[in-house]
Amino acid sequence: NRLQSGIDQVSVSDVWNSVLGNGVKSYTKSVVLKGSTLYVELTSSVLREELLMGKQKILRIINEEFRRELVTDIKFR
Repeated sequence: NRLQSGIDQVSVSDVWNSVLGNGVKSYTKSVVLKGSTLYVELTSSVLREELLMGKQKILRIINEEFRRELVTDIKFR
């Protein structure tokens, strides 16, 4: 149980890359889970705006991958 938060932090990056694919992966600098907020650092401002529009869908897909409500918010930088 104590290890679960560490495992989630490592796994969320893998899930981000698999869900959003290689196109988004190439513009992603870092993916960090702090609490229930996912911080994603991107190198493209255009991509950031596109992902902001689909934020709720991305949240739903990531949580479906984990089979629980792990991420409640995504902050794009």
